[in-house]
Amino acid sequence: MHELIQLIKHCQLKALFMDKTRNTFIQFFRYVFVGGAATVVDWTFLWLFYDIVGIYKYLSVALSFLLGLLTNFVLSDRFVFSNVPETRSTANKFSVYLITGLIGLGLTELFMLLFDGLLDLHYMIAKIITTAIVLAWNFFSKKIALYK
Repeated sequence: MHELIQLIKHCQLKALFMDKTRNTFIQFFRYVFVGGAATVVDWTFLWLFYDIVGIYKYLSVALSFLLGLLTNFVLSDRFVFSNVPETRSTANKFSVYLITGLIGLGLTELFMLLFDGLLDLHYMIAKIITTAIVLAWNFFSKKIALYK
């Protein structure tokens, strides 16, 4: 945590966002930005699929989640966990990423049903709350399963 605070305090942007690191706090800091980009993709496509195209709500949730997952994979592999030696093929890494992501999708669907279906929150409010909950699962499952 100390290293992250020092990088932020001294505005060392290259070290904060680009340099290879095994520091979990720096990786999580980066993951918040990567996750933010993936979330923009996810939420944008959810809105497009459901409100514009008219695809069934929970299918739209799944499709947009998968597009966000792909975005997250590409950016995480490049910026968050770039310090890991290339001992696995991209296909192998994506397979593990997909499995952990599908569990995240299951959690997403579960929380969406809870917040949207049972508690009757607006679907985008439900999605915001769900995203915050699933964020921790997404980071730590990938770090442990792929980037030990």
